[in-house]
Amino acid sequence: MKNRIVLWGTDENEKKILLGLELLTEENKVRICTFNEEQASEAFYTQMMNQWRNNEEISFPEGYKEIVKDLSVTEELLPESIRVKRTDLINQAKTEWHFSVLSSKMYQMYKSEVDSIKDKVEQLTNYDKEIWNEMKVFWSKVQGQVREKNLYREHANTLRSITDEVFEILKKLRKSLDAEFEKLSANAVETFFGKLDVIEGKIDKGLGLKPIFDELKNVQSEFRDTKFTKGDRKKVWDRLDKAFKVVKEKRFGDKGGEQSASSRLQRRYNGLMSAIDKMEKSIKRDKNDKSFQDKRINQSDGQLETQLRQAKVKMIDERISSKELKLADMMKTKLELENKMAQEKKREAKREEKAKIEEAKKDMKEKVKAEIQEKQEQLDPAKKEKLEKAASEISDSKGMPKDGLLGAIATVAGEALEDVVDTVKAVKEVVEDKIEEVVEAVKEELPQLENDEEKLELKPLSEEEE
Repeated sequence: MKNRIVLWGTDENEKKILLGLELLTEENKVRICTFNEEQASEAFYTQMMNQWRNNEEISFPEGYKEIVKDLSVTEELLPESIRVKRTDLINQAKTEWHFSVLSSKMYQMYKSEVDSIKDKVEQLTNYDKEIWNEMKVFWSKVQGQVREKNLYREHANTLRSITDEVFEILKKLRKSLDAEFEKLSANAVETFFGKLDVIEGKIDKGLGLKPIFDELKNVQSEFRDTKFTKGDRKKVWDRLDKAFKVVKEKRFGDKGGEQSASSRLQRRYNGLMSAIDKMEKSIKRDKNDKSFQDKRINQSDGQLETQLRQAKVKMIDERISSKELKLADMMKTKLELENKMAQEKKREAKREEKAKIEEAKKDMKEKVKAEIQEKQEQLDPAKKEKLEKAASEISDSKGMPKDGLLGAIATVAGEALEDVVDTVKAVKEVVEDKIEEVVEAVKEELPQLENDEEKLELKPLSEEEE
């Protein structure tokens, strides 16, 4: 959080006021400036938000009020006469500013220590191993505080910069050791390049990508634990990174293209579950961190570190509370997506079932047409002509398609597959007036068809045919 915040509030008379709060880190105090509605013009508000809040000084209007009070964890940050809607912002500022003051004190303590060591190193004419070890111990302490995030980045960077200067001076006095280090680094580069040669050969041969990816991860782990010169580290990393990219491209490829609603929902769901998992792990880490800080409070090295850890516990509590609210929203979204996915699966099942029915209808219609076509081809031309004439009479009387007996029966057969009951009725309506006289006429000319009469009738499909 910044050392200056701007927000709206009300005074003891319930009148609207503009507030500007500033942390005075060195004094461990808070400066509170208030401006009434007449003073807080839109132009001045814009200046406060864009300039003053970013540590740029601006001119305040005459008549503004200013309060300076001690920063305390137990007391409220604002006077009782001032109220704001964004109490969460005020509470966050109180906890983080208290931490900021303690962190700043720790930084000043470490800076004084490293400045003292630097003064000694600048007086050296020969390499001193004891001072080297002293710097290692000092930097180990700083790194410990950095890992626990007890130091702000800019403070840690300043300490790192001074530490680097001290180590550079010592390194110049230790040229022989530097030469040995460079030799070890060069040997490490050769070792890693040899491993990458083997892996790249496997990639070119098209071997299994998953085992290759695991090999690269192992090499990456070794790489992180190996000491290199700056140039050698870049050489190895560039080649390792390139190998990772090639494997990932071959393994996962382009996942674009059209996807169904179900697959899009599934992708969203998978992404959400991944986010939920990360959030749960993050909350767990915060809780573990809080537990660690609680245990270390009584083991702290001095009152300053104890206060620092207590302040950090409060910050962790704020983070856990915020993350748990976000996790609750994620869980609601998860239930909504699960319901949508279940509904989409039902819709897809219905679409698939309908598609199968349509395909079966199409196949059966083609089958019926093929069978009737085969029968017609086997007929004597003279007898076939009489059948065509009979079918034509049926077509003329009932308005059916004039494409012969084959078309008439095939059309009815197609309808039968849509609805068996309606088809039976349709066949009855089409045939009832003509069928008897037509069949009798056909029988007189084609006695051999008498045994095949049932085959020409339309019947409901059996379960197997369906």
